[in-house]
Amino acid sequence: MSHHLQVPIEPFAEFDPYGGEPEPITLAGRLLVATPAIDDPNFWRRVILVLDHGAMGAMGVVIDRPGGVEVDQLLPRWYPVATAPTELFTGGPVERDSLIGLVRLRSRADGEVGASGCPEGWRQMVDDERPIGTVDLSVDPADFGGSIVGARLFSGRAGWDSGQLEDEIDEGSWYVVPAEARDPISADPEGLWRRVLRRQGGALALVSGFPEDPARN
Repeated sequence: MSHHLQVPIEPFAEFDPYGGEPEPITLAGRLLVATPAIDDPNFWRRVILVLDHGAMGAMGVVIDRPGGVEVDQLLPRWYPVATAPTELFTGGPVERDSLIGLVRLRSRADGEVGASGCPEGWRQMVDDERPIGTVDLSVDPADFGGSIVGARLFSGRAGWDSGQLEDEIDEGSWYVVPAEARDPISADPEGLWRRVLRRQGGALALVSGFPEDPARN
């Protein structure tokens, strides 16, 4: 995966992509928010949830790109728990024929979250009052015992070789920010890029207002 950095963004050039925090050991569970420098159409103004990150590389899914195909056309038993828009999202350009599922569960206060309440194949990604995690789509949603409050399915993924993601972050392609459990199943995915940046405050809130076509401003 490659990006071509063509848009100068001098006011934000010195921004720390980790928001002043130490670089985490793993980025799994974090959001990658495309900076205005990215012009790759696969990732322009996109938000990625990192699912795996380690010495061998990284992978994640674009969480704000509806794909236009309804979930019930491919996996009808997952359709009743799918969050609107109930489309199969385009998770990235890699392995487009593979499917990845994310599921959000009921509040911990309901006593339905935990090893005893989740079938094998669910892996928590974002720790929250209503946590979200990846799921084995061969599992019947009914096996969750009614604890699912939202689900989203993705076709394909984004992938990086060893060290590639770190290089892209260092060169100014991505901001790395905390994820909220509502992000991957947002009912307004197209507005997610601006909302995630705006809630960071400071310099990133200013980036959220960056024009789509700087040449016209």
